[in-house]
Amino acid sequence: MYDYLVVGSGLYGAVFAHEAATHGKSVLVIDKRDHVAGNVYTERVEGINVHKYGAHIFHTNNKKVWNYISQFAEFNRFTNSPVANYHGELFSMPFNMYTFNKMWGVVTPEEAAAKIEEQKSEIKGEPSNLEEQAISLVGRDIYEKLVKGYTEKQWGRDCRDLPAFIIKRLPVRTTFDNNYFNALYQGIPTGGYTRMVENMLEGIEVRLNTDYFSQKKELDAIADRIIYTGPIDAYFDFKLGALEYRSVRFEDEILDIPNFQGNAAVNYTDRETPWTRIIEHKWFEFGKDENGNDLPKTIISREYSSEWKPGDEPYYPVNDEKNGKLYDEYRKLADAEKKVIFGGRLGEYKYYDMDAVIASALDMSERVIQ
Repeated sequence: MYDYLVVGSGLYGAVFAHEAATHGKSVLVIDKRDHVAGNVYTERVEGINVHKYGAHIFHTNNKKVWNYISQFAEFNRFTNSPVANYHGELFSMPFNMYTFNKMWGVVTPEEAAAKIEEQKSEIKGEPSNLEEQAISLVGRDIYEKLVKGYTEKQWGRDCRDLPAFIIKRLPVRTTFDNNYFNALYQGIPTGGYTRMVENMLEGIEVRLNTDYFSQKKELDAIADRIIYTGPIDAYFDFKLGALEYRSVRFEDEILDIPNFQGNAAVNYTDRETPWTRIIEHKWFEFGKDENGNDLPKTIISREYSSEWKPGDEPYYPVNDEKNGKLYDEYRKLADAEKKVIFGGRLGEYKYYDMDAVIASALDMSERVIQ
C-alpha cells in the first residue's frame, strides 16, 4: 500500500512526489509515456538536448521556486531573445527599440512612443477582441506584421474572434532590451530537463508505459491518495463534454551544418508560412556540448499549431468563456473526489508557466502532506 499514487511524471507530479518522499511517505509515480518529465522532456541527439515537446525556457521572479528547482539542476545563463521573420524581414522580439527602428525608422524612445500613440488612436473605448487589444498596445503596423498571422496560426481562429485578454501580457518596451522574459532568474538546466526531473524522482518508484485508466480500479486500491495530473475531463470520462485544447505538431530535422538560423527561436509571423516557429535546440546551450566543445551538427524543429482531437497531445487550454464554464462544472466534480487531488496544466485546465506549476505543487504538498 502506498501513501500516494502520482499519475504523471511532469513537473507537478515530480515536485509533489519528491516532497512526499522527503517527508517519509511511500510514493508510486506512473506515466503512460516511456519516459519521465512530461512535456519538459529533453532527449540527447548528436550531443544536443532536444526539447521534444516544444521549447521550455525556465524563468521566474519567485526566489522560493528558484532555490527549490536549483537543488536538482544547475541552470545556464540562457536569455530568451526570439526573432520574428515576416516574409524575410527580421524583427527583434519582444517589441522594443530595435523593432520600432526597423519598422518605422524611429531612433529615440520619444519618436517610438509618438508613433505607437498615433496608431493606437484608431481604437476607441475598451478593446472587445484580440485584434483591437493588440492595436491598442502596439498600433496597426506591428499588429499586421508581427501579431496577426502568428496568433491566427497559433489559435486557428481570426484575431477578431479571440478574446482580448489573451494578449494583455504583450511586452512593449521603449528600450533596447530584447530579453523576452522580464524575470530575475532565467536559464536552461545544464544537461537537459530530463536529467533534472530524474534527480527529483531519485529513490522513488516509477512505472512507465502505464496507462492509469486501463488499470484504474487496481491502481486506486493500492494508494491512500491520488495526485492526478492528466486532463480533468478525461478523469470523468468526458461525461460533461470535452474541454478544448490547441495541440502542436513538430517536424524535427538533423542538419549537417553547424548553424541554421543563429538563434534558438525564430517566429514566422506571416499567415502564409505554415509553421509558427522554428526552434534550433543547440542555441539553448550556446551551441556547445557539456565539455564546452562546438557541436558540428544542428537540430531544428518546425512547430505547427493545430486543433486538438482525441489521441493528440493537449498543449494549450482554450481559455474562453465556453470552456471556462465547462471547466467550472468539472471542478465541482473534482472537489467531490475526496481521495484525489487534481493538479498541473491539464488537471487544472490552466495555461501555467513552469515556475507556477512548481509553486502550485509545493503549495499543495505543504497543505496535504502531514
